[in-house]
This record gives sequence, structure tokens and C-alpha cells, in this order.
Amino acid sequence: MKSKPVVALVGNPNSGKSSLFNELTGLRQKVGNFPGVTVDKKSGTAFLNETTEMTVVDLPGVYSIYPKSLDEQVVTDILANPQHPDYPDVAIVVVDASNLNRNLLLFTQIQDLGVPVILALNMLDIARQQQVEINAVRLAMQLGVPVVKINARVGEGLDLLKQAIERQIAHPVTASKLFFDPELAMHASGQDMKGLMADVRQHYQLTNNYIALQYLIQHDGFSFLETPQRVKLDDLIEKYQFKELDFQAKETIGRYQHIGDIVKNVVTDSRPLDQSTWSQRIDRFLLHPVWGYAIFATVLLLIFQAIFAWAQPFVDGIDAGVAWLNGTLHESLPEGPLTDLLTDGIIAGVGGVVVFIPQIAFLFLLVSLLEESGYMSRVMVLMDRVMRQFGLNGRSVVPLISGVACAVPALMATRSIGSWRERLITILVTPLMSCSARLPIYTILIALVVPEKTVLGFLNLQGIVMMGLYLLGLSAALLGAYIFKIIIKARERSLFVMELPTYKWPRWNHVGITVWDSVTSFVWQAGRVIVAISIVLWVLASYGPGDALEQAENRARRESANRSAEEIENRVASEKLEASYAGRFGKVLEPAIKPLGYDWKIGIALISSFAAREVFVGTIATIYSIGSVDEENSTTIKQRLATEINPETGGPMYTPAVAFSLLIFYVFAMMCMSTIATVYRETKGWKWPMIQLAYMSVLAYVSAFLVYQLMK
Repeated sequence: MKSKPVVALVGNPNSGKSSLFNELTGLRQKVGNFPGVTVDKKSGTAFLNETTEMTVVDLPGVYSIYPKSLDEQVVTDILANPQHPDYPDVAIVVVDASNLNRNLLLFTQIQDLGVPVILALNMLDIARQQQVEINAVRLAMQLGVPVVKINARVGEGLDLLKQAIERQIAHPVTASKLFFDPELAMHASGQDMKGLMADVRQHYQLTNNYIALQYLIQHDGFSFLETPQRVKLDDLIEKYQFKELDFQAKETIGRYQHIGDIVKNVVTDSRPLDQSTWSQRIDRFLLHPVWGYAIFATVLLLIFQAIFAWAQPFVDGIDAGVAWLNGTLHESLPEGPLTDLLTDGIIAGVGGVVVFIPQIAFLFLLVSLLEESGYMSRVMVLMDRVMRQFGLNGRSVVPLISGVACAVPALMATRSIGSWRERLITILVTPLMSCSARLPIYTILIALVVPEKTVLGFLNLQGIVMMGLYLLGLSAALLGAYIFKIIIKARERSLFVMELPTYKWPRWNHVGITVWDSVTSFVWQAGRVIVAISIVLWVLASYGPGDALEQAENRARRESANRSAEEIENRVASEKLEASYAGRFGKVLEPAIKPLGYDWKIGIALISSFAAREVFVGTIATIYSIGSVDEENSTTIKQRLATEINPETGGPMYTPAVAFSLLIFYVFAMMCMSTIATVYRETKGWKWPMIQLAYMSVLAYVSAFLVYQLMK
């Protein structure tokens, strides 16, 4: 029994469905998986009235209930199964009023499934700009269901929509007859649809012919049907000689004929036949085969310039604040293992990631602005021309661009790719895109070795280097895709079809929600891992076998007896760290990474970052905090790395050669357990994740080796 009524939002892509979801739920939303399916589920709670809450589920955007990908299958899988936990009490079908003819196809299909529906007319302002007017009252009478005018971008019409939801829950209103009856439609073809429909309805206790039709056409994809039930449906299809592809074509044609009659009665279109919209005029430049790529490159350059220029004051403030907090706690709390664990372990580790929140926030902010404005869709269409040369298509751009934020949801986004081959290739190369977890590593190392100076009068050199790393990841992904295209053979080839939304001003509340969700998710997921690893690292770095630490301290004091007290204590801390469990482990690893320019301390950070890349900075902060006792004058992470000395050369440890070697290593290295687990789940086996881990590890090692050897 549901504790709250469930309201599902359904609609075509770019119809404003997600905007309505954000307006209804605000920050009271969560992301998970649909029960029984590894497809992203976005749900939230909203107040239906002063006392009643409802659960709002944002279903994947589809053009019809006949799926072409895994995420689209979810819609019919839920709406055709009343026993599904997400089966809605009311389905709100959000339609783009400026393109009513196409949007009504999906609406009529969902209406025929027997779900209580509400038609939400969205984007009426855009329709008016295009000189299109819709008579909502007449449309409601034609369809026989409630029709509500809304503006999801600014929240207009939500009160009327909630009232309609209440009425539909209390007294469900459905159309008196099917918009498209399979039995009547196929009668002229000579097929015995009446007998077939009757057998399916009786065997599965279904309420109408259209649901029975979906069982016949889509039963192989329905997760709620057992194998014997699917076999029974196959037998019925064979018995009645049912041709499902022929029927789908007849259904689509029949529905559009009926929809066309309705649209003529309710829509007044005053547009001249040859008039182009302002969106189309802008697209002539943004989708131009030359200027389009130049504009996109300029946008990327501005993004990475902004990440450094805008975020730096916040980064410096947080960095100094963490250092001050650590020093204050050292002075205020009594000496002992718990104080050391808190300051040198937890705060140093977590602070190493928290300090980079401003860059991450600005990255998500700028990407969200591009998505909200409609430009990101143009990028996908523009890049389709390039993707095809590498065995991919425009749909692969979605995961690749999403990979700039996080590889895990990006890999899930490959479910929209119909071709198995192109989906697999996209999965294998997406982790090469530089995700937000790499951003802390890029930022700290670039700030260490790249001077903060202006190039050409207005470009920040650090921002240019940052952009270069992202473009290097993209280039590697495309080259990898080309190689896999040659290796992985397949017969099918998919097509890229995408409707371009109109350009819109970004909705700042939605941008804010996106940034907040992204940053809190990053901090929460990274924070849990970092706290655990920081505690383990502190223990490993603070203790050693037998009396090894005591012997190291005695040796250090004996060998540095003529030095100052501060130098002696620093030497003692360094020797004890090297004699600890962590130091011994790092020493075992050091011969393998020494050709890359790394010492055993960096080696510990490399291993720990297999849990998550961003742990690298937190680990370095923890290791160096333990290795230094400069408590009275606590330094920032950047300052601490800048003063680290290479014991073999006597010079700085983090030279340009070492820093760029690390940067290149992290551009290519897999080093993310969550990504490996997701690839395993998406490919249903360990073969491809292991191939991916192997080729990316070899690529990272060889590339870092070459960079260090050439630059040292």
C-alpha cells in the first residue's frame, strides 16, 4: 500500500518535464534506480495541498512508448504494470505547445494504457512568439481528459495543476473509448485481432485492448513477465500470425491522422510559411561547419579561464581556513593519538578535497548554463560529424560530455545508444574524459609549476594548461574509439536523431539546484571515502613493526645533533614516517614508479586513489601533515608541496617534470573503483572492465614515463 500518491511526469525530450519536476520538488529530490532496473530514477516529494504530500517520479524522456533503448523501456515497463511500485496514480504528460502535433502521439498512447492522465500544456510563451495559439478548453473536450496550461520555467500554473491532480486521484477521469483501438484498426487487414485480443486479455487479466497489444509487441522487454508468460505470448503471436512491425506502422499513421484532425480544431497558426525563427537564425552560426567548432572551442576556453579566475579567491580562503583550523586544534587540544588522528588524519585528508569545491561548483555552474540555454544540444549535433569518423555517433557525445562531471552517470547514459557496438566503444573510452574528481589534482599541480601570468593580454596561462588536459583526454577518447572500431566488429549501425530545443534564458533556481546537487553529491561521496582512507593512512603512517619508529627517531636525533631544534624535529618526523607501515609499503612500490619521477610518498597516494581519484590530494595532505611538525605555522597544501625536498637532488620534489608526469598519468589512468564496478554492471561481465583497466593503466604509465624522461 502506497503511503503517498505517486505522480509520474512523462513527455518528449526537451518538453520541459524536468523543469516541472524541479519546480514541484525543489531540493526535496533524490536519485536512485528504478526497482529491478539499472536505469537512473529521479524522484522527489511535493506538497499536493497543505496537508498531503505526493511522490513525483521523473520518467525518462521518450517520443513514444515503443522503446529504442534501455532507458526508454522503463516508461512502458512501469505504465503497463499496475503492480510496479512506481505505477502512478496520475500521469502528467508534459507537451511542448509549440509542437503539439508531435507531442500528442505519446500522450494518446499513454491515455490508451488506461492510466489517469493530465495534459500539461507547456511552452505556451514560445508558441505565442511563433504566432501559434491553442484553445485549451476545446482540446480538453476533444481528448476527454483535464488540460492545464503551465509555464514550467517560472512555475506558472502549478496551483491549477495540483488541483487537477487532486481531482484525478479522488475521481479518476479517463477517456470513454480508446483513441486507437487495435481491434478496429486491424479489422480491414483480415487479421483476427478480435480473437487475439480476447485471448491475451483473458490470459493476463488485462483491462483493454491497447495494453494487450503492448504485451504482444513488447513482452520480451517487460521485466515483470516470467519466462513461461513470454513463451505463451510467442505462441499466441504464432497462432494468429500477428505481424508486430506492420502493426506499429499502421498505428503511428492512424494516430497522426486522428491527431491532425484535433490540432486543426484547437490550434490557430498565423506564421508565414517561409518565416524562420530566431533560434534557426542563430543555429546558422553555431552549427556552421567551420564557425561552429571555433565557437565551441572559444566557449571551452572561457570556461577553463573562469574556473581559475573566479574560483581562486575562494580556494585561497578555504585553503588558509583549513590550515588555520588545523593549527588551532593542535594548539588547543591535548597532545595524543586522538588529536593527531583528528588534525593530521581526518581534517588534513578531507580538507584536501573541500578546498577544491569552488572550482567544481563553477564547472557545474557553467556546464549547467550551457544545458539550460539549449547550446549543449547544438554541441551534440555539431560533434556528430566528428563522432562518425571514429565509429560513434552524436548520441555518444552525451556520455562523453557527462564524463566531464562524473564517469558513473556518464556510463549509464550510454543506454540511450541503440547499437551494441557503439555503446560498448563509448563505455570503453568515456573514462578518458577528465571528470570532476581529477579537477583537484589538476588544480594543485598546475598551480605549483605553471606561473600565474597572462597570455595575449587576457588569457590565463594556468587556464590554458587546464583546457589542454581536458582536450588531451578528449583526443585520447576519440583515438581509442577509432582503434576499438577496427577491433570490435558489428553489422548494425545506428542513426543519430535529435530535436533541437529553442534557446532560452537559464533558470537560475534550476541552475542552483543542479550545482547544489552536484557539489553535495561530490563532497558526500568523496568525503566518506576520504575519511575512511585518511584514518587507515594515519594508522599506517603513525605506527610501524616492533620498535622501528623508536629506532628511526633515535637515529634521526643522532645524525642531526648539530642542527636547530626545528630541523631535528622535522628530520625525526620524516624518518618515523619512512619507518612506518605506510612508508615500508611505499618503499616496496617505489622501484616501479621511480622511472616516472615519483617517490614512495607519491606511491602511497597513487594506490589510495584507486578508491577515487580525488583521494590523491587528501592522501598527500595526510602524509605530509604527519611528516611535518610545523604546528605553530601551519601551511596550506600548496605551500607544503612547494617546500617538499627531493632527498636525492636536494632540490624541490615537485619539479615541472614530476608535476606534468603526474598530470598526464591522471589524464589517462582509470583509478576509480566506482567506474570499474559500473562498467562491469553495464557490460554484464568482467571481460571489458579488465580490458579497460589494463589499456588505460599501460597508457597512463607509458605516457607519464615519456613526459618525465623528456622534461627532467
